[in-house]
Amino acid sequence: MKKALLLAVGLVALGGALVAGLLARWPESRPEATPPPPKPAAAPVAEVPPPAPQAPSVPQRAETPSAPAPHPEFLYGRVTTVDGKTFEGRLRWGGTQEAFWSDYFNGQKESNRWAPLVAADRLPVERERFEVFGFDFGYRDRPLSLRRLFMARFGDLARIEPAGDEVRLTMKNGAVVALARFEASDFDDGVRVWDAQAGVVELDSLRIRTIEFHPTPPLVEVPTRLHGTVTTATQSFTGFLQWDREHGIGSDELRRKGGRGIRLGDIRTIRRSTKDTATAVLHDGREIADAVHGNDYRGVYVDDARYGRVLVSWDAFQRLDLSLAGEAGRGATYDDFPAGSALEGTVSTRDGRRLAGRLVFDLDESETTETLDAPLADVDYTIPFSLVAEITPEEGAVRVRLRNGEELRLEPKGDLGPSNLGLLIFREGESGPEYVAWGEVLNVLLDSEAPAGRGGTTDAQGSPR
Repeated sequence: MKKALLLAVGLVALGGALVAGLLARWPESRPEATPPPPKPAAAPVAEVPPPAPQAPSVPQRAETPSAPAPHPEFLYGRVTTVDGKTFEGRLRWGGTQEAFWSDYFNGQKESNRWAPLVAADRLPVERERFEVFGFDFGYRDRPLSLRRLFMARFGDLARIEPAGDEVRLTMKNGAVVALARFEASDFDDGVRVWDAQAGVVELDSLRIRTIEFHPTPPLVEVPTRLHGTVTTATQSFTGFLQWDREHGIGSDELRRKGGRGIRLGDIRTIRRSTKDTATAVLHDGREIADAVHGNDYRGVYVDDARYGRVLVSWDAFQRLDLSLAGEAGRGATYDDFPAGSALEGTVSTRDGRRLAGRLVFDLDESETTETLDAPLADVDYTIPFSLVAEITPEEGAVRVRLRNGEELRLEPKGDLGPSNLGLLIFREGESGPEYVAWGEVLNVLLDSEAPAGRGGTTDAQGSPR
């Protein structure tokens, strides 16, 4: 009996051990069991090296003033929506793009209103090779495109209003320009409004009925505007900036390929380090290699007071040195842009004629607020005609003399190239304009703008001289 009892106890103990072993293995074998959560991955190593201990202290950039203060260079206006709502305040195009009066509004003109004034057989043509299914039939003449792009500083605008497939821009002098709404128009980017009652409002272009521009009152919570000097192999340009063609304030980011963005306001210098990359140096002394890749760089706009605006391409870019807060001074205000006036001057031709009167350049630009656009050494110049005194075609270049006395030998491209559609001269007492093809032009001497009332001569920031 005692042996039987001991045997039973032993069997129970053995069974318990077997059950415990099975239970210990059970979670590994049952298919519906939820595995324990993995341990959190270690935080990635920071891509930015630690601050250099010897880095000097740098004055901080003020980003948000606590009380209203004069910031008249920011865009400001009243936006009325299609359902009758009104929002008024500081404006920024596309949410992250144009934000200042000296920034440019771009679009494409709906039609060329000057071309019908020229006989069709006098309009310039270009020769192109004519092929059909690989068979070469020689060359044929094709009319040059009459479509033209439009560029104007926001400070030159009074009102923007969509109308069907057009966007109508009313300039300060009352002139109206019709743009193709759905072709390369900044209007389609929409607008952000900082409204005092509604807060920050994002408006799609389809919701907008009108935009009316007004001088900027004192503002609060405005960011720092980017300003600095861009250096190329041959020249330096200084002024307010738009990095990558659109980022113009300190809180905007330099977007990095495969890396975290860097606040532009934290950067002191961007310098070319290799053929394809550039290094960013921060205010605290840290350096970030390969911060910029040439394939992703679209250029930097500089509002240089000598020329209006330039676009520095990657091929030309060597270095950018950003200014500290307080070093840049004030940007142009809405009232710094006077109403434009008609373009007037004298055209001398290669056959000895001198034709004076109101001008239309390239069958396009007819106002002093419009721009002369041409490149030089991988830098694109956008020069308001108010700054231009004389244009002279030469062998392999076009000499442009500015009102400040400087001369540029621009490349024969853009407005100064073979695609130039020629000039119209409206002479006093004549019933119609005289047409001169670009190839017949010896010299164009532009009159200075009329005194105040018709628009005084301005510098690149729009300030009267």
